[in-house]
Amino acid sequence: MATGDMPAVDVDIDVSLARRLLAAQFPQWADLPVEPIDSAGTDNVIYRLGEDMAVRLPRLHRSVGEVEKEQRWLPRLAPLLPLAIPVPLAKGIPAEGYPWPWSVYQWLEGEPATVARIADPRRAATGLAQFVAALQRIDPAGGPRAGRQNGFRGLPLAVKDEETRAAIATLHSTFDPAALTAAWGAALRAPAWHGPPVWIHGDIHAANLLVNRGRISAVIDFGQLGVGDPACDLTVAWTLLSGETRDVFRAVLPIDDATWARGRGWALAWGLIAFAYYQNTNRVLAGMSRHAIDEVLTDHGHGA
Repeated sequence: MATGDMPAVDVDIDVSLARRLLAAQFPQWADLPVEPIDSAGTDNVIYRLGEDMAVRLPRLHRSVGEVEKEQRWLPRLAPLLPLAIPVPLAKGIPAEGYPWPWSVYQWLEGEPATVARIADPRRAATGLAQFVAALQRIDPAGGPRAGRQNGFRGLPLAVKDEETRAAIATLHSTFDPAALTAAWGAALRAPAWHGPPVWIHGDIHAANLLVNRGRISAVIDFGQLGVGDPACDLTVAWTLLSGETRDVFRAVLPIDDATWARGRGWALAWGLIAFAYYQNTNRVLAGMSRHAIDEVLTDHGHGA
């Protein structure tokens, strides 16, 4: 795919299809209203089902494996985490011209996180760090290993080197390539993770956090879930937080300087790749990714 293009939609999905699937497979819910949900995400289509449920249909082939992973693992993880996460209620099968499995979840109240929606930024930073720490404490036995299927989240940072440097080159007229290259090189030089693999969400950023009544209330979209190096789950410190709140976040976590440096590298890689890809097509993701780039450059400039 060319930089800046939206992902190709492998399947056409609309409200009519969602209603037909529900009527055929879960008739007890067939009469409930089905309403489309506006989302910054690109891999799935989401509908609100009645007041208390959501239907999630993969729209890209690459996302199909996420259905089984979330169905298997999220019910086991949910009771052990301090923030709400999606809980599958049912798993649909291919039908009505739709070729893949799909899911029905409990509805989680809230809006995508933004700085303006968070009433107490320090409290939010603490809550996010407690969530990450709790996830890492869960026994990872049998968990899905990091790899291509979860975007390589949890593997050594060097797996993103080629793609990150390509994004730096693409964005040379928007950002200082020398500063980006220096920040990226510093992250790559951080010592590798030698501890046991831990659970990682893999994609914690503002669009995957819900805010309800001024507080972060839920973490959603576990498509990149896996076990590996915990550094990639620190990216939220740069994709949503800044300055003082980033320090609050770090203070709660039992991590060393090397893991923090790799986390900064993951935030930079995510920011650069996402901004190069979405700058003209997805305002929400472009804004978040630019924030991450700016925050990493600020940290690197201060010698953090």
